[in-house]
Amino acid sequence: MKSLKIATLVLVCLLGYNTNAQTEPIISSNGSVQSLFNVQAGAVGIFGSYEAALSTRWALRTEVGLDLWSYNAYRYNGMNIEEDKGVFLTPILNLEPRWYYNIEKRARKGKHTGNNSANFLTLSVKYFPDLFKVGGPDYVSVPNIISFTPKWGIRRAIAKSNFNYEAGIGIGYQKNLTDSNFYNKIDDAVIDIHARIGYTFK
Repeated sequence: MKSLKIATLVLVCLLGYNTNAQTEPIISSNGSVQSLFNVQAGAVGIFGSYEAALSTRWALRTEVGLDLWSYNAYRYNGMNIEEDKGVFLTPILNLEPRWYYNIEKRARKGKHTGNNSANFLTLSVKYFPDLFKVGGPDYVSVPNIISFTPKWGIRRAIAKSNFNYEAGIGIGYQKNLTDSNFYNKIDDAVIDIHARIGYTFK
């Protein structure tokens, strides 16, 4: 229950961060990247992020959220071995320098570029801290993991509104930072795929 309260508090803070923010549709007329606060959800979690515009095509995205993990464990129950399967949520921190490489081209063609509606390339640096988890048995946990993944993605506003969707894919490498022989197998290549729908505050 304590971990659930902590997770709820984090999400409430993220959702309430821009209570007084402008909610007019985010429209860009010059094809430049904008600074945006995003709340997004996907099949594997919920996330809050801030994209800080660095130039006309570059943005630095910082993100916190709760990511969904699955587990498949075996444990002794008396004289028998039982298989235990399930899912739980664990915190994630993500840092991405994003290059919206075709946002100016879309603007020249008269296409909507508000809400940073463009294709992008990025290097996703994710960190899973071993702080708490929501759900799952006590004996299941996630070690401290960091990953580096070059990704290609697409982001679009829905009907030129503040609602948006984005998706991305990449192949990278993840490193276990926990000093334990049990987790050594986590050092490996990783496929990073995301698909989300969200709302953007300017």
